[in-house]
Amino acid sequence: MIARRSGKASLALLCLSVVAVLATAPLANTHAQGSAPPDPAADKRWLAVAPGRVEPVSGLIKIAGPVAGVVDAVLVKANETVFAGQPLIRLRDQEARAQLASAAAQVAMRKRVRNKESAASGASARRRAEDAAADAEAAVWEVQSLVDKAVADRRTGRSSDADVEAARAGLKRAKNYLVQQTDELRRIAADAPLPTVAEGQLNVARSEWSVSRAALDKLTIRAPIDGSALQVNARAGELVSPAASTPLVLLGDVSALRVRAEVDERDIEKIKSGQPVLVRSSALRGREIAGTVSFVAPLVEPGRYTALGQRNMTDVDVVEVLVDLSEADPLVVGMKVDVYFRRDAASR
Repeated sequence: MIARRSGKASLALLCLSVVAVLATAPLANTHAQGSAPPDPAADKRWLAVAPGRVEPVSGLIKIAGPVAGVVDAVLVKANETVFAGQPLIRLRDQEARAQLASAAAQVAMRKRVRNKESAASGASARRRAEDAAADAEAAVWEVQSLVDKAVADRRTGRSSDADVEAARAGLKRAKNYLVQQTDELRRIAADAPLPTVAEGQLNVARSEWSVSRAALDKLTIRAPIDGSALQVNARAGELVSPAASTPLVLLGDVSALRVRAEVDERDIEKIKSGQPVLVRSSALRGREIAGTVSFVAPLVEPGRYTALGQRNMTDVDVVEVLVDLSEADPLVVGMKVDVYFRRDAASR
């Protein structure tokens, strides 16, 4: 009798144990699958953690068409290094060249008319200065054309880097000479008598030539800085417009990289310029890149990125912070990263 009761008691205890296991198992499973990941911001080593993206040290420069037109030639490829002033894209320019030729003819005609009349007393020096400045401006245009030709020939193997550099050096000298002649003209014109009708008409014709040349220059899209072409979206024959949403060329100086991070406004008092940070990317597990805060924006605005521990937040106001990186490799422009701001740095 006692043995039978003991067996029933053991069976009851076994059932209770099974029920307890079954009751706790779903809870354990729910915790493993549904719990939020650890929040890095809660780690006492960090003052704050902010999301960001890697970009060139120059920032991303989006180059659009300055005027509406049709692409005549694409003169650059993605990942190609360019220098400031190098032609990237040329739009069709037949009409603009015709207008420039017409303006040049007007200048030549007005100059012949002016030369037929004798210069008034004190006007001879001004005439010479005006001619020298006009010739210097025309020389800059001609040497710029030589630079563009040298760049185009280098792409086809008909010229070398040395030829391009020589042409660029000549352009620099031509521009310096133009500045000197313009300053000289300004100095002489201050004390010279007023121009005659023929002299005035020549000056107007020269101004119209400059306007025509500027209009033609707009049809050649040039690199604003030394850098690399990160993306080229133009194709020959395509119609471009200044209002286009996609840039023709995405340019940047990738000699160094930085991170554009977004710090929650509640943490901004903890962030100072010169503060050391660590940068991590989920694409490069186990790698940490050191960096330094170089700029803290004086403006709070809606966030574009999502910080760690804030994956479901949609309304976060942030302050933009720039972080200079100590090394570029192995990060890539556009890569998502998280920036960890050290706590010990703030105490110092």
